[in-house]
Amino acid sequence: MKRYSKASDIRVGVIGYGGAYAMGPCHLNFMKQAGMTPSAACDVDPERMVQAKIDYPEIDTFTDVNEMLAKSKLDLVVIITPHNTHAALAVKCLGAAKHVVCEKPLAITTEECDEMIAAARSNDVVLSTFHNRHWDGCILEAVRQVKQDNAIGDVFRIEAHMQSYGKPGDWWRSSKSISGGILYDWGVHLLEYSLQIMDGSLTEVSGYAKKGFWGPQTVWKDDTNEDEGFLVARFDNSKWITLSMSSIDSKPKENWLEITGTKGAFTFDFEKWTCIRQVGDSADITSGKNPDGQNEKYYQNIADHLVNGDDLVITPEWSRRPIHILDLACRSATEGQALRAIYA
Repeated sequence: MKRYSKASDIRVGVIGYGGAYAMGPCHLNFMKQAGMTPSAACDVDPERMVQAKIDYPEIDTFTDVNEMLAKSKLDLVVIITPHNTHAALAVKCLGAAKHVVCEKPLAITTEECDEMIAAARSNDVVLSTFHNRHWDGCILEAVRQVKQDNAIGDVFRIEAHMQSYGKPGDWWRSSKSISGGILYDWGVHLLEYSLQIMDGSLTEVSGYAKKGFWGPQTVWKDDTNEDEGFLVARFDNSKWITLSMSSIDSKPKENWLEITGTKGAFTFDFEKWTCIRQVGDSADITSGKNPDGQNEKYYQNIADHLVNGDDLVITPEWSRRPIHILDLACRSATEGQALRAIYA
């Protein structure tokens, strides 16, 4: 793989500039902060490209991906488009020998992930997912106490959840064929957190889904996300992870993750953590505020990998792990049976 003399030699661009959360300029800013050079942007909406030229007068703008790949001198492309478009766009860019970062989730299915990984390998380029939340303060603190300090003993169960009660918004994230379903958007973050804590190899996944309560409320009619999704991921060492995402839960749990070990439990949400340590028949309870996140480390690691050969933290194989679980869960919910894992 090509190495660069310095980060500023890495010319970067984005596919998908405006839309939800204005992620295009966010990514360009993050990469610029890591020393890389914004060079191009592409969006099907010409008005967004007008705005991109205002934001970054030095970059080239395009409304067609093929034209961008043919005319721009990019080294790295970031894909910031709806989930079901990631695989095809990534394979196209990887085939043009561009390094690729995909907004999470990497893709919707295991098969798509495999195709993307094969394209990256055959073209000797980098493929990664923008899991900047790998460095959220909440998971950094959990890893420190649970993994490094062994505060709660041997972890055997992780319960991840995010629930609410309310009709989902009418946009593409509410479409199952486009988003992947209710488990994907935030669920991929919670699984990525969980996999940083859980040891062992994945063996099987069971999925469950409740549909139809809110009805076909999106413009895609019959393509609405599940009202609630639930999965159990079993590991080979008598350990498991559960994930629950719901829009019909009238009593949502306060914490995002509940980590249970042989000597206690650790819970957290974005702001705070609580650790319960068993001392004989009593419990020692401590709590605190999560440290600041270090999300800037994502693109710094990408730059350091391309310049210095540092180990890539968010590898495509790591990115595939939560997608494989989600893919198996959705298929399991449809088939009504547990499915064996292909990848551990």
